[in-house]
Amino acid sequence: MKKEKSKIPLADRIRPLTLTEFVGQDEIVGENKLLRKAIDNDALPSMVFWGPPGSGKTTLARIIANQTNSQFIQISAVTSGLRDLRHVISEAKANLIEDKNTILFIDEIHRWNKKQQDALLPHVEQGVITLIGATTENPSFEIRSALLSRSRVFVLKRLDEKSLITIIKSAVKDKERGLGRLNLDISEEVIELIAKMSNGDARTSLNALEYASSMQTEITKETVKEAFQKSYLLYDKDGDEHYNIISALHKSMRGSDENAALYWLARMLEAGEEPLYVARRLVRFASEDIGLANSRALEQAVAAYQACHFIGMPECNVILAQAVVYMAKCKKSNALYSAYKKVQFDIKEKGNLAVPLHLKNAPTSLMKNLGYGKDYKYSPDHGYNEKQDYLPEEIRGRKYF
Repeated sequence: MKKEKSKIPLADRIRPLTLTEFVGQDEIVGENKLLRKAIDNDALPSMVFWGPPGSGKTTLARIIANQTNSQFIQISAVTSGLRDLRHVISEAKANLIEDKNTILFIDEIHRWNKKQQDALLPHVEQGVITLIGATTENPSFEIRSALLSRSRVFVLKRLDEKSLITIIKSAVKDKERGLGRLNLDISEEVIELIAKMSNGDARTSLNALEYASSMQTEITKETVKEAFQKSYLLYDKDGDEHYNIISALHKSMRGSDENAALYWLARMLEAGEEPLYVARRLVRFASEDIGLANSRALEQAVAAYQACHFIGMPECNVILAQAVVYMAKCKKSNALYSAYKKVQFDIKEKGNLAVPLHLKNAPTSLMKNLGYGKDYKYSPDHGYNEKQDYLPEEIRGRKYF
């Protein structure tokens, strides 16, 4: 039995059916772009759509489903596993006998583990299926390199406000699949507010619009704000945006821009980031990017960590703000960081070089007879001006710092 149209969420009802209806992502589906040609010619390679929520990954897959002559099978990595994959492969092999291709769309493919992804690989290699994977996570980290090397990665960006406004207006006017029959009273200003609050996520904007329209036909700013029941800040503590924003904070402090650093700090804290995580990153920054140029920076960072541990959020937000501004305004030096990297390189290249004999302790007679500690110069006896080698012979004289 088909689901009643009114019970299907607006975001699904209004989903574009063709590339002509599709809004945004012109960099990959614009005229004469590779993916556009592949869809139009029904000659698709295996590929991965990587982008934030609501950027159009599933929509593109469904457009392909509508336009392809291949059998299109969709599964979700959240609810499916090896048994489902075996069933799909069996069906795909039967299609090959009839000279028909099979496209397998796996939503949230990053949720499949190594074993599941490995089971998929040979069938992609042999052309039994054409894979389309969708993920919000960085494929470099979440998808097996062997599988990734046999796929084209298309990066979808967050939708800009102009694109979201176009999508919202279309939903308001469309009488067949949208909200056109409701004759909503909604101003340009309110539409712009929905777009702004949606953080590039078309699904979020349409869900908010639908909820607001269920309350009243006159959509006001207050109605919209009520529709956004939780924070609209895009921030996934276990996802890619988490690392993007901590990177932005780190680089802003490194670049001595205290205003940008404060902004990225607030983006994390206001979205619910654990303050001790930020504090730990500041401790690292104090030595990596400031180091001996201002040794007090490490003291400030450790003090901020301890203070955050004592009082937690929201009171510790100003403590972290103090530490972040301090770090940003400090004189910088990465000499310690660079020196350690050079040491790491030598250890990797030359292995475990022997400790020079004169630096070894000799607690037994045998060790003394073997030359352990022989000719060692005790620094205090020489006014700390002794001439003595402390590095292994193979790297003697090496300058790291």
